[in-house]
Amino acid sequence: MTWDEMRPLLEQGTIDTLYMVGWATLYALIGGLPLGVLLVLTDRGRPLANVVVNRVIGVIVNIGRSLPFIILMVALIPFTRFVVGTAVGPTAAVVPLAIGAIPFFARLVETAVREVDLGLVEAVQAMGGSTWTVVLKVLLPQALPSLVAGLTTTVIALIGYSAMAGAAGGGGLGTLALTYGYQRFENGFMLATVVVLIVIVTAVQLLGDGIVRLLHRRERSTG
Repeated sequence: MTWDEMRPLLEQGTIDTLYMVGWATLYALIGGLPLGVLLVLTDRGRPLANVVVNRVIGVIVNIGRSLPFIILMVALIPFTRFVVGTAVGPTAAVVPLAIGAIPFFARLVETAVREVDLGLVEAVQAMGGSTWTVVLKVLLPQALPSLVAGLTTTVIALIGYSAMAGAAGGGGLGTLALTYGYQRFENGFMLATVVVLIVIVTAVQLLGDGIVRLLHRRERSTG
């Protein structure tokens, strides 16, 4: 297969992969951020301490993290078909990608928020600050560099998941690698998809690291 034949396929595959990863990242942020914060707030000694709620959320998150993605994708086929009307293609792949990423990101959020000095939380509470104030004024701003690093890790994990989703009919670079690289023995095409994935992952990592460094410099300058 010549480069002129590969290029349009790689371009569309890259677009489909970025589409899947982009939407799944958005849903992971929307679902994982509050879950992670709740895991901290409902723990012992925290503003919303509630052992039952904390354990229920923890169990749900643990179950979601323990399932291999390919199994999760297959198990969610009926749900995916109900939500988007089909179980194949990039849009369908967003559903299991998002559901798999939410608990993954939630644990990273929990870890980041737990690193915030508890004394700052107690100081805000002593001044009459509500739980909402504690979250918005202390926990999230103080944990922001770690949250960005966690989101970067999540995006990179989603890129790998999207390749697996592609192998199961999700589209994107994974489907191209399987269809052309493996089934048709086009080693050059397989190498090209690997290179594109490496470039995407590297770009995401560099962007995330750059934002984290910028946030740390801002903290030092304002501190």
